[in-house]
Amino acid sequence: MLKLFRSAASIAALILGIAGVFLVLYAWRLPPFTGTVQTTDNAYVRGQVTIISPQLAGYLAEVAVQDFQHVKAGQVLVKIDDRIFEQKLQQAKATLASQQAALANSEQKRRSDEARIASSKAQVDSAKAALTAAEANWKRIEPLLERGVTTQSQADQARASLDQATAALHQADAAEEVARQDLTSTLVNRQSLEAAVQSAEAAVHLAEIDLQNTRIVAPQDGRLGEVGARVGQYVAAGTQLMALVPEKVWVIANFKETQLAGMKVGQPVTFTVDALQHAELTGHIERFSPAAGSEFSVLRADNATGNFTKVAQRVPVRIAIDPNQPLAERLAPGMSVIVSADTSTAASDVPATGTAPGATPPAQVSEQ
Repeated sequence: MLKLFRSAASIAALILGIAGVFLVLYAWRLPPFTGTVQTTDNAYVRGQVTIISPQLAGYLAEVAVQDFQHVKAGQVLVKIDDRIFEQKLQQAKATLASQQAALANSEQKRRSDEARIASSKAQVDSAKAALTAAEANWKRIEPLLERGVTTQSQADQARASLDQATAALHQADAAEEVARQDLTSTLVNRQSLEAAVQSAEAAVHLAEIDLQNTRIVAPQDGRLGEVGARVGQYVAAGTQLMALVPEKVWVIANFKETQLAGMKVGQPVTFTVDALQHAELTGHIERFSPAAGSEFSVLRADNATGNFTKVAQRVPVRIAIDPNQPLAERLAPGMSVIVSADTSTAASDVPATGTAPGATPPAQVSEQ
């Protein structure tokens, strides 16, 4: 009887041991219990968190929003005291007006130089006419002087008139050349004045941009995090004032590399959200990370030194959340989720919007 009892106890212990092994294999989804649904709890809701910072330094004159407030694109969040920047704009406008006046004066000088050239040309023509008359007079008197018909005094006077007319023509030519050089100088100086006007206009635009940047606005629709800005606070360029979280979110699931074999872009997934009492939502695989998460680590492990223990790496998988799900509006970046992906979906049933590890990439991939 005792022997029979010991035999039954041994059989029961053996059965319990085998059941325990199978239970462990089932819990870890190891053969023969490997299924088509891959699950991971290393998954979180993600979103684009934008840090709002000023481009200028100054004192905050107004904080128009509160913690966790919903804002629209273009809505004023914070105002910096703009009195200094307003005066800089007025100063830049005054400089621009001065440069424009100098350019206008250059234009007037150009016209004056052109008029001087015209006047010099007229003087040259007049000098040429006087020279022609003097030459004709000399040609008449010179033969008469040789025959003794005229006096030496009249001949000397005619010769002097000819010399004076020649000198006057040279003087008129020189005056015309001076007028032309003055016009060239004016035109060259005008280019410098035009550049000065353009520089002054750019300074005005920069001052206008600085004045506009005293009003810090929301870059897009979303909700604010904690607002750290305070009225009267002095801020420098780059000071973190608050964070803006847009409405669009997605899920990043870090699957083990051993779970990726049957995954494809477009496959349906389900995920439960811890913060929503494990409510179940749906989505689909959008794209795969180009490398394992360890490759993006700041401190990467060096497996070439010391003893080596193989550890299954995790590859981030981006999951798009299907629309028309009321609970999806309550998702916020950072929430923990549990993702389950069905790897039995046929390749023909999935849209080609991304690339799985080791697969041929499609012609075009939509980007977020």
